[in-house]
Amino acid sequence: MTDFPKCPQCGSEYTYQDGSFLICPECAHEWSEDATPDSSEESPVVRDANGNVLHSGDSVTVIKDLKVKGSSAVVKVGTKVKNIRLVEGDHDIDCKIAGIGAMKLKSQFVKKV
Repeated sequence: MTDFPKCPQCGSEYTYQDGSFLICPECAHEWSEDATPDSSEESPVVRDANGNVLHSGDSVTVIKDLKVKGSSAVVKVGTKVKNIRLVEGDHDIDCKIAGIGAMKLKSQFVKKV
């Protein structure tokens, strides 16, 4: 059995060949087997509340009081967070906040310093 590459659209491994095209039965995506995968696909751009592009290692400031889930602690407005790390998912910033510890933040609640 010939191993075909995974679907570039949905990642399904159940692709099959039809003539000179490869087809994904799950999302109906068709592509040429000669086509090289796009190297231009990068992780999505993460922007702060003001629209500035954020990068891993940046420093940000919290723009809204944020309650810490499972605790009575609150991250106050103006709290500076250094050396952020961008990750995939709903909460796109991993960081450590002094006095609280490791947290995940949403980029919409911070601004770049």
